[in-house]
Amino acid sequence: MRSGSIRLWGGLLTVLVAFSCTNDLDKIKKITYDPKAPNEVSVNLNIYYADSGYAKLNIFAVHAETYSKPHTTKLKDSLKVDFYDDQGKITTTLTAKYGEVDHETGKMFVKDSVKLVNHADQRTMYTSILYWNQSDSTIYTDQNVRLISPKGKAFGTSLRAKQDFTSYKITDPRGAYEFDQK
Repeated sequence: MRSGSIRLWGGLLTVLVAFSCTNDLDKIKKITYDPKAPNEVSVNLNIYYADSGYAKLNIFAVHAETYSKPHTTKLKDSLKVDFYDDQGKITTTLTAKYGEVDHETGKMFVKDSVKLVNHADQRTMYTSILYWNQSDSTIYTDQNVRLISPKGKAFGTSLRAKQDFTSYKITDPRGAYEFDQK
């Protein structure tokens, strides 16, 4: 009789444990789901964009978060973008501490310690915020800019340029700088 009683209590305990441990996924989702959280998080993100087998762009970010609504990627803790010419050579490098890519419009903005370097002309531009438009391959800012190159130093209140930084227009230029007649 004692053995039957142990089996009965053991069976009851098993049934109670089985029914008490069911997880309600909706309840778990309510506790753990955050609609503002990123869909993907990457560390040391490195993305190459190519066209017809030739590198066009390389983006590196220490920390990246991708969101689905709106479809954006936030690049944090330092980023670097290399732009390539048709022969696959790096023409321009853009660095900043923070950036955002809008995948729907094809635009990117970077801020905080923004630096754009044209390697061939040894021209460097510094500003606080810079925008890049993928569709027309332009970069622009309405913030103060500083240009440094072997031709001198110049300052301005805004800038619009090709992404390879070979031609540009600076607003309200001042400083000692030798500009090309183009």
